[in-house]
Formats: sequence, structure tokens, C-alpha cells
Amino acid sequence: MHGKVIWLTGLSASGKSTIARAMQKILNEEGMTPLLLDGDQFREAVADHNCGHDPESRILNAYRISRFANMAARQGLIVIVATMSLYHEIHRWNRNNFPDYFEVLIKADIDVLKKRDPKGLYRHVEAGNAENLPGMDLQPEFPLSPELIVENNEQLGNVEGIALGIIRKAKLL
Repeated sequence: MHGKVIWLTGLSASGKSTIARAMQKILNEEGMTPLLLDGDQFREAVADHNCGHDPESRILNAYRISRFANMAARQGLIVIVATMSLYHEIHRWNRNNFPDYFEVLIKADIDVLKKRDPKGLYRHVEAGNAENLPGMDLQPEFPLSPELIVENNEQLGNVEGIALGIIRKAKLL
């Protein structure tokens, strides 16, 4: 008995969490109960105040999410992960350890991300009030061979369509 991990990765404001919630809703409507692990919510739940956003802390947190997702998948759950975790070592670990792994890169142009910027992260980095943001002052390591790349430069007007497309490509429906 094993589940599946759908790993949504991309820069901040690319739409990972929004798409993941839409995927969860669709699967719930189909009678499944997927576990959604959102990077920000996971950080909040773990509440490790020593784990910041510097590269070392980001890798530590990504491994935490990966190990938790692995544990859940090995218990038969469908796990949807929405996290930046833009490190090749994390992607390799996932491929080597998950029973069934489907990696999705959510891409959007930096200008689009800066316009969306729901948390104000891009504005803070540009103003010099923050640092350690992948795509700005941290070099992201995008997946080398994702199963799917979603170009998301639209204003997420078709979230359900994107979510359903991922679900179908991952062979969950």
C-alpha cells in the first residue's frame, strides 16, 4: 500500500498554493482525501523559530516537508505539496525516496510575480528590507526533469482547469 506525492514547486507567487487547494477540492469531490502540505502552513505548524529563510534553513525545512510527505505517502495517502524547495538535492531525494512521485514546476515571469506579490516579498527585497528570496537574491535550482511544467502567467483565472490538468497527468483521475 502506497500513495502518491504531487510536488508543486516554483517561485513565490507562481500559484503553487492556489493550484494545490484547487487540486485538493477536485479530489475531495471525487471521494478522495488528499493531504495538502503547503510550505508556509508547514513552517507555521512546526513553529521552529530557529529555521529562517536563509539557504541552510530553506534546505532544512524542505527536507522536513519531504520526510513528512514520504511518511504520509507510505501510509497510502495522496499528498499534494506546494513549496518552493528549489534545490536539486531535494528533488533528487524525493525521486529516490518517494514510492510514487510526480513533480510539477509552476513557472511565471518575474514581472508577473512582482505584480502578484501577495506577501510583499519582492517589494521588500527590492527596497533592501529583506533578503534570501529565490529568484531575486537567491539563485533558484529549478527541477531538472519535472514530469510537468505549467506556464502560469495568467492571473490564475483558470485555476480549476490547471488543477484538473495536473491531476489527470498524474493519473489520479
